[in-house]
Amino acid sequence: MSAPHTRMNPDFRSLLPPARLWAVLGPLLFMLALASCDVQFAAHPTPTPTQPTPTPAPPTATSEPMAVTVNGKGVPLREFNAQLTQYKVAQQSLGKTVTDQDATKAVLDDLVAQELLAQGAQAAGFQLSDSAVQSRIDALQDMAGGPEQLLKWEKDNGFDSPEVFRLSLARSLAAAWMRDKIVTAVPKTADQAHVQQILLYNEGDANAVLEQLKIGADFDALAAQYDPNTRGDLGWFPKGYLLEPEVEEAAFGLQVGEYSPVIQTDAGFSIIKVLERDANRPLSPDAYLALQQAALVNWVTGQRAAAHIVLAP
Repeated sequence: MSAPHTRMNPDFRSLLPPARLWAVLGPLLFMLALASCDVQFAAHPTPTPTQPTPTPAPPTATSEPMAVTVNGKGVPLREFNAQLTQYKVAQQSLGKTVTDQDATKAVLDDLVAQELLAQGAQAAGFQLSDSAVQSRIDALQDMAGGPEQLLKWEKDNGFDSPEVFRLSLARSLAAAWMRDKIVTAVPKTADQAHVQQILLYNEGDANAVLEQLKIGADFDALAAQYDPNTRGDLGWFPKGYLLEPEVEEAAFGLQVGEYSPVIQTDAGFSIIKVLERDANRPLSPDAYLALQQAALVNWVTGQRAAAHIVLAP
C-alpha cells in the first residue's frame, strides 16, 4: 500500500498559540514600557541669606519588569502572564494538558516571534496609529457584546488592565502585517515534479523489486501491484513540500523517466520514478500554504539567530 508523503493542510498560523480573541498573531510598536509616576511639587521653604534653597531630587522612574527583551525591546512581564493564562485556557478548551514549563516555553517563543515580526514591520515602514488600534478595540467590543463584556474577557484571560491588552493587541496587529508581507511574497508557481512510487515496508522486498526494474520490469505495473488504488501516484509537488526530504531530494535529482535506488524513510522503503517535470507550474492550494508556512518559519528562525534575546532571570 502506497502512502503519499504529503502534508495535511498545514497552517502557518499554528506557529502561535491558538484561541486568541482577535485571531491573528501580532507585534507591538511600543517595546519598552516604563511604570508611570506622578510628579508632585512640595512647597519650598523660604530661602535665607545663609541657607540656599535645596534642589529637590527628581523622582526615580521604576522600570516595569520585563519577561524577555528582544534587541533591546522589552515585553512586559504583565503581558507575558496574560498570554500564559490565555494559552493555558486555550489548551484546556482543547482537552490538552500542558506542564507549566512547556506552557512557559511556548508563550515565550511566541512572544519572541511576535516581537521579531513587529520589529520587521517597523523596519519595513509599517506605522500603527492609536486610532487604528482603537478601531480594532471597538470592533472587538462589538464582537464581545459591549465594553463591559470585552473587559470581562480581558480579566478572565489574565490582562490586568486595558493598557496591557492594548499593548498586546498593537503587537498583534503589527506582527500580522509582517506575517502577511512574508507569506504573500511566496510565488504561486514553482519548479515541480510529478512522481510515482513503489513503497514497501521490508528492505529485502524493496531490493528485490529494484532488481526486477533493472532487468526490464514495468514500473507502473509493479506500482499497481503494491498500490492498486493510486498506482503509487504522488502527484505534483515542489521542493520543500514533502514530509520525507529524502524522497524529495531524489525526485529533483532524477531526469524524467528515471527511477531511484531504494530510499529509506520513516514511512518505509521507496523507489520513485519521475513522470513529468515543470519548472513553472502553479502550486496547489495545499502546497502553496506549505511553502508560505516554510517561508514564515525560515524568516523567524533567521531573525532569531541574529537577534539579541535576554530572558528575565
